Amino acid sequence: MGVGRSGSRVMIDARSAKSQGEIEAAVCDVISRFQQEYMGRGPRDIHTHLIENKLFVHLQGVLTAAEQRLIESHAGGNGRGAELLKQLRSHLVLTGRPLLEKLVHDVTGTRPVSVHHDISTATGEEVIVFTLSGVPSVRDRRRR
Repeated sequence: MGVGRSGSRVMIDARSAKSQGEIEAAVCDVISRFQQEYMGRGPRDIHTHLIENKLFVHLQGVLTAAEQRLIESHAGGNGRGAELLKQLRSHLVLTGRPLLEKLVHDVTGTRPVSVHHDISTATGEEVIVFTLSGVPSVRDRRRR
């Protein structure tokens, strides 16, 4: 097994190592399952991007029907529904953080050191950013 460095990403030529695309796809799968099981609804669409030690997860279509009604019921008023939804989602991510960190660690082999979250009540988009303790090892893209 050869290990080398290309830029700041550790490259491994082992068959068991994952490519960057495989890591990103696996993160999409585990975050989608987390959303479905923990939040009550999976995203309509999800994309993940691994850039050095940062993992960006962009989810679309995450609001449940009840959450949409809450936002709509307060849309003409003081906007309290959107504020309540953001608080609820932030609290759920905070309480689910140990599970999210384990899922990301299992996929990337690298421990998350911070998690950042935000949701747009206007568009139903959600963003989760993980800062990892290091750059995950990925299989070299070059064919030999």
